[in-house]
Amino acid sequence: MPLSSPADSPDTLNPRARLRRWWKGQTAHRQDRLAMLAPLAAVLLFLAAILSAFAYLRFEEIAREREAIHRDVEYSQQRVRLRLLEQQEQLMRFAREMAGREVSEDSFLSRAEAFSNQFPEIQSMTWMDDGFRERGSFDASGVLARSSKQSAQIRRRVEETVQNYLLVRDVLLPVYSTPRKQDNGPTLVQLHLPLIDKTRFKGDLIVTYSVDAIFRYGVPSEVTSKYAIAFLDADSKVLAGTSLVEKTLTRSILPWANPVNAYQLPVSPIGNGLSLRGQAYRTSLGVIGSGLFWLVMVLSAVTAWLLLANWRHTRRRIQAQEALIRETAFRRAMENSMLTGMRALDMHGRITYVNTAFCQMTGWSEAELVNQTAPFPYWPESDHEALRARLREELAGLIQPSGIQFRVKRKNGEIFEAHLYVSPLIDAFGQQTGWMTSMTDITEPTRVREQLAASHERFTAVLEALDASISVAPLGSHELLFANKLYRLWFGTEAQGHLQLVAEAGVPALNHSDEAQDMVDAFAGLPTSQLSDKEAESAEVYLGSLGRWLEVRTRYLSWVDGRLAQMVIATDITARRMAEEQAEIQAERAQASSRLITMGEMASSVAHELNQPLTAINNYCNGMLSRIKGNQITQNELLGALEKTGRQAHRAGQIIQRIRSFVRRSEPNRSIANVSTLVSEAVELAEIELRRRNVKLNQYVAPNLPNILVDPILIEQVLLNLLKNAAESIDTAQKPTAQRLVKLRVATTWVDDKSVVEFKVSDSGQGIAPEVMARLYEAFYSTKPEGMGIGLSLCRSIVESHLGRMKAENLYNGEAVVGCCFTFWIPNPDPLSAPPAKRSEQPGFQVPS
Repeated sequence: MPLSSPADSPDTLNPRARLRRWWKGQTAHRQDRLAMLAPLAAVLLFLAAILSAFAYLRFEEIAREREAIHRDVEYSQQRVRLRLLEQQEQLMRFAREMAGREVSEDSFLSRAEAFSNQFPEIQSMTWMDDGFRERGSFDASGVLARSSKQSAQIRRRVEETVQNYLLVRDVLLPVYSTPRKQDNGPTLVQLHLPLIDKTRFKGDLIVTYSVDAIFRYGVPSEVTSKYAIAFLDADSKVLAGTSLVEKTLTRSILPWANPVNAYQLPVSPIGNGLSLRGQAYRTSLGVIGSGLFWLVMVLSAVTAWLLLANWRHTRRRIQAQEALIRETAFRRAMENSMLTGMRALDMHGRITYVNTAFCQMTGWSEAELVNQTAPFPYWPESDHEALRARLREELAGLIQPSGIQFRVKRKNGEIFEAHLYVSPLIDAFGQQTGWMTSMTDITEPTRVREQLAASHERFTAVLEALDASISVAPLGSHELLFANKLYRLWFGTEAQGHLQLVAEAGVPALNHSDEAQDMVDAFAGLPTSQLSDKEAESAEVYLGSLGRWLEVRTRYLSWVDGRLAQMVIATDITARRMAEEQAEIQAERAQASSRLITMGEMASSVAHELNQPLTAINNYCNGMLSRIKGNQITQNELLGALEKTGRQAHRAGQIIQRIRSFVRRSEPNRSIANVSTLVSEAVELAEIELRRRNVKLNQYVAPNLPNILVDPILIEQVLLNLLKNAAESIDTAQKPTAQRLVKLRVATTWVDDKSVVEFKVSDSGQGIAPEVMARLYEAFYSTKPEGMGIGLSLCRSIVESHLGRMKAENLYNGEAVVGCCFTFWIPNPDPLSAPPAKRSEQPGFQVPS
C-alpha cells in the first residue's frame, strides 16, 4: 500500500484544494442538491440586499419627519397652554371679586359677556352659591338651550357638574371637568373656580369652554396646514380637528411600508384625558409604491421559482428511481416472509414459481420444484389419481373460490393437511399466462376445530342446566335457533314463547331487510345502523299462562351463519316480586303508623285547638238564650250571632276533616298538586304543635311556583315531621322566646341542570351531633327516649320515591352550631321552567342639598 506524501495531508492543502476534495467526497445526490441550492441562495441574498437598502432610506425619511412633527406639536401644545393659563388668571381675579361681594348679578352678566367677547372659546358662565343655587348664568352661543332637549345628556352633565362642585368645595382649587362629546352639539369642558372669602367657600364659578373654539383659536394655522391636528379624549376619540385613517391593506402587507407619523401630548392645564395629537400627511408613495421595488421583487420571484421548479423535477426523478428500487425489494421480501405457500403454473401445468414459504412447507427446494410436471414430488403416492383429476379441474378453471383440501407429503415423508386456493395469473397486458395457487397448512386449525366442537358440547350442557330460560331467534323470522331445557319445559320447541317474551318486555322491533345486510360491522357483521343504543335491555313481565313473574333480558348478536339474531334470557322472579309487594305493604303501614304517632303526640294540642271553636259556640248559644228569654235581642243581632256560631262550627269541622284526611290510610295517589296549597295545609297542622311549644314560624313561598306530580298526603307528612322535629329541637335547647324561630322556605332552583322545587326547614336549636349525623336516616334509630326511629327514615324514603333527594346540615356562626337545616327537593315536571329572574332597580339621580 503506497504511503501518502506530507504534501497531501489536509493541513497542507490550500482552501481551494480542500473545497475540491470535500466536493468529490459528497454523493451524487447531495452534489445535485447543493448545485441547485447555490443559485437560489445567491438570488435570495441579492433580494435581501435590495430590501435592506430600500428599508434604510425609508426609515431615515420617517425619522426626519418624526422629529419635525414632535417639534410642531409641542409648540402648539405650549400655545394652547399659555392661552388657557392667561384666561384662568383673569377668571380667578373675577372670582375673588365675586367672593368679596363686589359683583352684583347684573354686573356678573355684563362682565361675563365681556369675557365671552374677549375669549371666543368661552361658551357660558354660571354663578353657583354655597348652597348649589344658581345666582346668575350667561350663555353666549345658546349651547345649553340646544342641549336641553336631550334629557340623557342633561343628566350626565348635571351629574358631572355636581361631582366637580363637590370636589372644588373640598380642595378649594380650580378644577377642569372631563371633555364630553355631545350628539348634536359641540364638545364642552367646564372650569370650576372656587369663590373663597377668607378661606370660606362661598360658591363656584362654572366656565364652559368649547373644545372646537380652543382648537380654532389656540392651535397655530401654520401647524394645521402641515399636519392633521386633533384633540382626543381618554378613549382616543376625536373631539375637534382632523384625523388620518391608515390604509389597512397596505399595513397588513408591510407594516413599515408607508406608516403615518403621529405624536400626542396631554393638554395642560385641562388634563382629564384631553390630549393633542398631530399626524403627518403622507406625500411619498413609500417603499411598496416604488416601481423599481416591484420590478426587483418580480424578477427575483421568477428566478427563484424557476430554480425551485428545476430542483423539484430533479428530486422527483431521483425519488421515482429510489421508490422503484424499494418496491422491488419490498415485494421480494414480502414473498419470502409470507407464511402462505405460493405456487405458479403455466397453462400446461408446469411449475414456474414457488416462494420460500412453499419450499419450507413441503421440504423441497426451489430448484427441485420449478419446471416439474405432474406427478409433483409432494404428492403422496396413494393420492396420485385423485390429485391428477384435481389438477385437470384446476387447469380448466373449475375449482370453487372456496378452494380444495388435500394431503401433502413433505420430503421427509411426513403427511399434513393443506388447503389450496386457485386464481388466474394475469400479466401486465391483461393476458392469462397460467394459474396462481396459495397453499395453507390447516393441520393446527383442524385440531382447534375439533377442540371447539368439544367445548361447544360442554357449553351446551351448562346452558341446559341453568335455572333461566334462554332462547335465540333471528329477526324477522319465526325460526328458533336455540332453546335450553327450561325454555322447552315452559314453551315447547316453537318460537311463539320467544316472541311472546319479546312483546311482553316491550323491546322495539328492528327492521331486518336484505338491504341492511350491506351495512355491516367490521368485527361481527352486524347492521350497526339499526341496533339499539343500549347493548342489553331488561324488563319484568307477568305471564298468565305460566302464572309467574319473569325478568326478561334481551340483546342482539350475530349468529354463526352471519344473521342478526335476538337472545332472550328469562329468569323466574316470582318469589322476589312477592317479597317486594310485602315490603311495599309494610312501608304503607309504616307511613300510616307514622302519621298516627304524629297525631297522637299532637293530641293535646289538637284538643286545645278544637276547644276554642267549641267554647265560642257554647258562649254564643248561652248568650243568645239569655237575651231571647229577656227579650233583649233584635233579629239582626240574632242573625249575626248565628253566623259567628256557624263559622266557629265550620272551623271545628275543618280541623277534624283535615286531621282525618291526614291520618287515614289510603293507597298512594300521585296527582298534579299546587305547592302553595300543599304547604298551607301542612303548616295548618304544624302550627298546633308550634303554638304548644311557643315557637314562631317564618315561612316564605315563592310566587308562581309550578305544580308538581306528588302524593300530597305523603309530602305533607314529610313537611309536618320536619316542622315538628324543628320545634322539638328548639324546645329541647331551651332557647329564649326571641330565638324560638323556625323558617320554612319553598322556591324553585336548579340541581344537576334540572329544575326542582326546593323545601327548606331550618331551626335555631342545638343542631345534630356528628355521631348522630352518620346514623340520621337509619331505621329504628332515634335520640328521643320515646322515639321509634322511623320518622326521618320514612321521610327520606317518601322523597326518594318521588325521584327527589333529602339532606341535613348544621348551621354555624363561626365555629358554634346555631341550628340545623333540612332540605329536600321534588323534580319539576315542566323541564323548561326556570326560577323567576330578579328585578333590577334603576338607579336614580339626586342633587345633594
